[in-house]
Amino acid sequence: MTAGTEPPLGRLHDVDGRRLLLHRAGTGGPSVVFLPGAGLVGLDFLNLQERAAGLTTAVVYDRGGTGWSDPARLPRSAAEVAGELRDLLRAAGVPAPYLLAGHSLGAFYARRYAQLFPGEVAGLLLLDPGHEDIFDHLPEGSAELNERMKQDPKTMPDLTGEQLASARAALTGLLAGWPDEVREALVEHHLTDWRTQLHETANFETEVYGELRNGGPLPDVPLILLTAGGRNPYWAHFMTEEQMRATHDGIRAMHAALAASVPRGERRELPGASHQYLHIEQPDAVLDALRDLLAAARAADDR
Repeated sequence: MTAGTEPPLGRLHDVDGRRLLLHRAGTGGPSVVFLPGAGLVGLDFLNLQERAAGLTTAVVYDRGGTGWSDPARLPRSAAEVAGELRDLLRAAGVPAPYLLAGHSLGAFYARRYAQLFPGEVAGLLLLDPGHEDIFDHLPEGSAELNERMKQDPKTMPDLTGEQLASARAALTGLLAGWPDEVREALVEHHLTDWRTQLHETANFETEVYGELRNGGPLPDVPLILLTAGGRNPYWAHFMTEEQMRATHDGIRAMHAALAASVPRGERRELPGASHQYLHIEQPDAVLDALRDLLAAARAADDR
């Protein structure tokens, strides 16, 4: 874990005996809170936070067990992560209501927060989220294929020197717009702690899906869902081109159904964007969605 080293940006706040990293910028409300996906940390969203801070209060943070926050036993329930975030926001004095911007795994946690604390949520931005009923939308045999694609962090070998060099170069280029000290710390973190994402997602089928499925409806708040429209290169190791097209179509249908599950839901597609880095590849589209959600939330508050 990166925990124990000095964070390059932000403050560590004590929450129930665990120190959690949070970086805050901007003023006003609703407060935008970025919830990173598995394998990412709060400062990976610094590009969006800096721009969102010109519109309102904007926060990035690391969940317990990730990034520069203290260790936690992984995986964790979505309710536990949502409760931890609520306590952190209160400890850091970040005012409610919140516009929760959740990416991938972070979108599960954003939805669970909205289920548990609906009165504190002003809007939801879901960045290429998963869904508890995903296999209802995917081609036949997808559940079995998913089992074959899973990786066991205990048996995976360390990265070779060549793999490390290649990953370092790719990450350095991807994060070229970050301040030097933040970029260098992030690159080292990702090269060291890449197994964390496998630990965090290990309880999807056994716990998280059931929590979301049985957790109750989302509040009636503005929701925008962004679908990454780019080709997934990892799938190419396991799927034919026809299977990948059918899978992408299923995800689009799944996202459309999720957006339609609330009165003010909308789905937008980002052509060419990748699942993991859509917020870096197409930040303007993400920021446009944030602006629209803030405007809708503020208009509703004025009524």
